[in-house]
Amino acid sequence: MNARTVKKIRVRFAPSPTGHWHVGGVRTALFNWLFTRRNGGAFVLRIEDTDAERSKKEYEIEIIEMLRWLGLDWDEGPDGAWVNGEWRGTSRGEYGPYRQSERIELYQKHLETLLRERRAYHCYCTKEELEAERQTLLSQGLPPKYGGHCRALKSPPPGKTPQVIRFAAPEVEVEFKDLIRGKVKFNTGLFGDFVIAKDVRTPLYNFAVVVDDHAMQISHVIRGEEHLSNTPKQILMQKALGFEEPTYAHLPLILAADRSKLSKRYAETSLLEYRERGFLPHALLNFLALLGWHPASDRELFTPNELIKEFDFSRIQKGGAVFDEEKLLWLNREHLRTLADETLAALLTPFLAREHIEAREPLLRRVVHIERERMKTLAAAAADTRFFFALPEYPASLLLQWQKTSPNDAARILRAVRERIAKVPEADFTPETLNRALAALVEEEGKGQVLWPLRAALSGKEGSPGPFDIAAALGPAESIRRISLALDKLASA
Repeated sequence: MNARTVKKIRVRFAPSPTGHWHVGGVRTALFNWLFTRRNGGAFVLRIEDTDAERSKKEYEIEIIEMLRWLGLDWDEGPDGAWVNGEWRGTSRGEYGPYRQSERIELYQKHLETLLRERRAYHCYCTKEELEAERQTLLSQGLPPKYGGHCRALKSPPPGKTPQVIRFAAPEVEVEFKDLIRGKVKFNTGLFGDFVIAKDVRTPLYNFAVVVDDHAMQISHVIRGEEHLSNTPKQILMQKALGFEEPTYAHLPLILAADRSKLSKRYAETSLLEYRERGFLPHALLNFLALLGWHPASDRELFTPNELIKEFDFSRIQKGGAVFDEEKLLWLNREHLRTLADETLAALLTPFLAREHIEAREPLLRRVVHIERERMKTLAAAAADTRFFFALPEYPASLLLQWQKTSPNDAARILRAVRERIAKVPEADFTPETLNRALAALVEEEGKGQVLWPLRAALSGKEGSPGPFDIAAALGPAESIRRISLALDKLASA
């Protein structure tokens, strides 16, 4: 590694680019990032792409793009590192992560050391032989572990070639302290000699992780509970190679509302989909932070900087964390409400463009001001506000839904509305002024008889904001045009 800063606390986020990035991986990245930002350490991004068949460049690109969208910045790469707020190395800005596929020589060196010291060995057993052994052990009620047939071989069996490299695991009890779970013990005799590489140039996950964590001076390994069973194997290899053992923390599982395994609908939903639906990155981070961690107070709304100040491993729970999309929607709505109108308008514009709407000022700003309290996601808000910019086609019957008003009565009322609002000066075209202008008509005809056909004429929808808000946003000319279109529909009804 070139010109890096060595800090007491160093963590790594190490995703495999074998599929879309999902919420579980994002939470792991977030907790690593929060821990190191709270403690002044370094956050290292490492792409674990030793599985050449399944690893895809597009998935790596997606991971990096999403980390940058979320603001989870990392501190170093193979070309340099941040030192005292400055980049030291051969590149700046768009620097990349470490990639295991670029570190094969390092793994080969340590694999050869283990082979030379007889702490690892070539295994010649075929898949068929291993499966037969497995079935025999299962039929006897024994753990289906490898029996170690090739461990004592002095030379290759005649006519056979090496299939894999196995670690010669001693039968001991491995104990370590987990920051979340406390003392954890494993009996290594239950899993036998495990595979660590296909050959000296093709390491597998467990081995490459051990070498990289040592080489990168990782102090804390923070990852999901599903990796807990890998930890004793990695500790055994650390001891065999003379490496220092990092501190471990295994995060709780993410569960469905009924505390069952999270359904594929959410577990396999790419983070890209949440961005496409218009969730704010800060809201998503806020939601994921509360999946397994809770602050000292009852507060639920946090910015990333506030999360950094509050984050503490002592407040991470051991039990599974429930994924509740309604809670995510609520948090997103609350974060949207904190944004200024101009910021919200800028964020909404590309989502309106997806609806084939060219958002125009000052109408866009007025629309945002009216709709901001109802917004849950930007994509839904764009769909809901589309009518402000382009009146949708609607049937004349929509204008008559209030107590089955007749076409003649609805037309009479809309003509009276048009006449009254036409007298309101453009500079004074506000919801309050429009309310006063139509107050007498509303009292005479009835609130629903006036406001339903007016709202329908202005929006072309069954559900929308109140008619005075819509008219004020549209302005007098567009409001009168839409009322006239409604009258044309009623004339043909």
